[in-house]
Amino acid sequence: MFAGDLNKRITIEAPTRISDGMGGYTESYTAIASSIPAAIWPVSAGDVIQANASTMVVSHRIRVRYRAVLKSSWRVVWAGRYFAIVSIIDPSMEHKFLDLMTKESTG
Repeated sequence: MFAGDLNKRITIEAPTRISDGMGGYTESYTAIASSIPAAIWPVSAGDVIQANASTMVVSHRIRVRYRAVLKSSWRVVWAGRYFAIVSIIDPSMEHKFLDLMTKESTG
């Protein structure tokens, strides 16, 4: 893999709790890092039945340079699309790149 293959710019977001002022909270996302070079490949697509409605689920593999701080509870934002991280894989076990296996989700 060459640096030129990482031709997309993504943002990584982490969930945060924001007080609602009444003793509770709402969950939102905060950008942890932005403009990260990445490569994105679609992996699979399929229909899922939820609440008696058919929904398309698309999975992607997103490759980024190695980062020790990534968590599977975070998400990736690219071109107005949101990708929930399902798993994080170090493909070569050399800490050069990480493959983020994701599912595309709504905002």
